[in-house]
Amino acid sequence: MAYVRKDAATLTKAERRRFVKALLEVKRRGEYDEFVRTHVEYFSADGEHGLRAAHMAPSFLPWHRRFLLDLEHALRRVDSSVTLPYWDWTRDRGTTSAPWTADLLGGNGRRSDHQVMTGPFAHREGNWTITTGVTDEEFLTRDLGRRGAPIGLPTKSDLEWALKDPVYDVAPWNSTVTRGFRNKLEGWGGGRGATSWRNHNRVHRWVGGTMLTGASVNDPVFWLHHAFVDLQWHRWQLRHRMSRYLPATPPGRDDQQHARIVARHQTLPPWDVTPDELEDVSHLYRYA
Repeated sequence: MAYVRKDAATLTKAERRRFVKALLEVKRRGEYDEFVRTHVEYFSADGEHGLRAAHMAPSFLPWHRRFLLDLEHALRRVDSSVTLPYWDWTRDRGTTSAPWTADLLGGNGRRSDHQVMTGPFAHREGNWTITTGVTDEEFLTRDLGRRGAPIGLPTKSDLEWALKDPVYDVAPWNSTVTRGFRNKLEGWGGGRGATSWRNHNRVHRWVGGTMLTGASVNDPVFWLHHAFVDLQWHRWQLRHRMSRYLPATPPGRDDQQHARIVARHQTLPPWDVTPDELEDVSHLYRYA
């Protein structure tokens, strides 16, 4: 029977408490840092050689869908009542609203060094020391809204711009494409400055701090953000029922993207699963 992922703003006090407790236990067991290492390992950019599975590629959505499922399974091994909540950043847009409450993710970082001082993931609480990252900082950092150079969260119209595109992705299947749902949602844009970050990418920028790096998983908001991104893929699928993951077949040997992206029926590393198998997960979970 499929379980339900809920909007973080609708969680009861008991649901928030169980989610946080399960997340802290996964961290205590050492499992959480494995998720951080995996994301860092697969954070490959256009300019690098080899396969791109997690970012700047068609498999951005199925890769993170499976990644979220793995974390969710770890949480449910601790407490079978727990599921991943999602953060609707088109509606909860303040720095003190959900999910930035003291009993869920805690609040913004302090001005001096952006260290998060409130909530269960504050370093001073003793339960959330960062051991796997791209800097030497042991504490979680945030700069919500980017106080030095303010940036806004994506709007409902920004999401609609992506959702209305009936094509999943287009060649050359990277961060430069201007058509296709995948990159419009992932958010790699042209130009410079704040306007070059759309949807998913813009949220990472808005949260700031730890969320700016390949080790963004160290901030638990990563999961709530990506659960909402996953929900958008589900909504796009419902709207464009005849559209599928692309490319359907791998690029040829004379194509610059040969062996650099995952086609529909190719295995998605580090798992033995294909994008095709991840397009329909309605038997596992649904969104409230």
